[in-house]
Amino acid sequence: MKFSIVIYAAPYSSEAAATALRFTKTLLDQGHELYRLFFFGDGVHNANRLSVVAQDDKNIQQAWDELIKTRGLDSVICVSSAIKRGIVDETESQRYELNAVSAYDSSEISGLGQLVDATLHSDRVVNFG
Repeated sequence: MKFSIVIYAAPYSSEAAATALRFTKTLLDQGHELYRLFFFGDGVHNANRLSVVAQDDKNIQQAWDELIKTRGLDSVICVSSAIKRGIVDETESQRYELNAVSAYDSSEISGLGQLVDATLHSDRVVNFG
């Protein structure tokens, strides 16, 4: 079965982001296909590489980055949600004349068309948050 996962929750505001991470790992381990991850609303904070996490907490952002890279997943950060929250890649950083990049490079910043595309090409779209 082909899934897309939409993450609306920030990493530490609830258990939703951590649950989405575990769900994604499990569905991949069980042989299902993941068409796309889509970080939306406060969920874009899961792609923030500048967050500092206490030593005794799990770094959910880093865990997402590692999963995306090791499994070669298609991962998208909603552009309008991201720039409002200070999550920018190299392109957006230059566009807004910022001097930092805060988004993990494992995900691309793009628009809602990517979410529509994911919905059209997936058997199931599961939302967390």
